[in-house]
Amino acid sequence: MNSSDTSKGDLRKEVLKARNTLTPAEVVEKSMRIATRLEAMEEYQKASTIMFFLGFRSEVQTGMLVDKAIASGKRVAVPVTDVENRRLTPSLIVDFPAGLKPGPWGILEPKPEAMRPLDPEEIDLVVVPGVAFDTYGNRLGYGGGFYDNFLPCTREDAVFVALAYEIQVVPSVSAGPDDIPVHYLLTEERLIKTADA
Repeated sequence: MNSSDTSKGDLRKEVLKARNTLTPAEVVEKSMRIATRLEAMEEYQKASTIMFFLGFRSEVQTGMLVDKAIASGKRVAVPVTDVENRRLTPSLIVDFPAGLKPGPWGILEPKPEAMRPLDPEEIDLVVVPGVAFDTYGNRLGYGGGFYDNFLPCTREDAVFVALAYEIQVVPSVSAGPDDIPVHYLLTEERLIKTADA
């Protein structure tokens, strides 16, 4: 293991520990503020097909966004995880949350009978999770590389928006050659258009 792996591991632990100190009420309140910022974005309003992550544990909660996006007529996909191949398959959801069940790690995914695979090139905007972010759009994920493998499969003009709490924004995240930066970072305090946007 090289030093950057060690520092990434340390940063991941440190930020997750800080995030896990948020109370359930703080998670809801901050998530609502972040959701309002996302809904106000022109890129979000123009997007007809959006892929959301489904917030787990102390992550930014996205269920209300999914509900509202479906109600407003947008096509909404969520990722289905292929752990062995480190792949994500977007699946359109129609029946939320009834059409979902816990997948690997307990994160909600479409039930097998509710799978509606979607070509990644049809996605206009991807809402990306992560552990830590810097203001240049670099992200530290959970270590599986799932989103770094997935994001290059989308269209060149697809927009990547990360949702995070301010406590997840750090001065610098070391990025490797296969790490894909996001175009926007949204927190409960601000919208950051990253250097890559």
